[in-house]
Amino acid sequence: MTTHVERRTVDLSGYPDLVVVYLGMRVNRVTGIKTLLGFGPKISASAASRPDGLLRHETIIYSLFPAHVGMRQYWRDQDTLLDWTRSDPHRQWWKAFLKDSGGTGFWHESYSLRGGMEAIYDDVPQLVGLAAFAPVLPARGPMFGAAGRSGTEFANHPVMSEKELYDQRGE
Repeated sequence: MTTHVERRTVDLSGYPDLVVVYLGMRVNRVTGIKTLLGFGPKISASAASRPDGLLRHETIIYSLFPAHVGMRQYWRDQDTLLDWTRSDPHRQWWKAFLKDSGGTGFWHESYSLRGGMEAIYDDVPQLVGLAAFAPVLPARGPMFGAAGRSGTEFANHPVMSEKELYDQRGE
């Protein structure tokens, strides 16, 4: 017996500035399990609060061993996404992570309907996503912040400046 395939698509004309973000957190050391489990409820609560511009949030399990989980988010536009990343609680999480990864690695990739992509990989030992086939560069200069990597402008500064991040490490 054959089954009928119901094909559907979406009309994105109402979302001309749509941005899709994939994120992942990977356990690199045993201590990373605690970090990963600590972030889960915080991220879920943040998404449940429906920040301005967040259209959809979905959880993804990339692998069980090593533990590597993440999410896919759909944002109305890059400005609302970047505004949210520079507000609390995200700003606090990101600053804390950049000071100490807690035994985990973090990455994100964003894709814009208008064109453009950008990505960052912090303490991710196994190359994933775009980094698995494209040249990997240091996140310095114009490659430091998401707006610069995507070739766009954004009025607010990153959560932590390049100077602040690398000066604290003595680099």
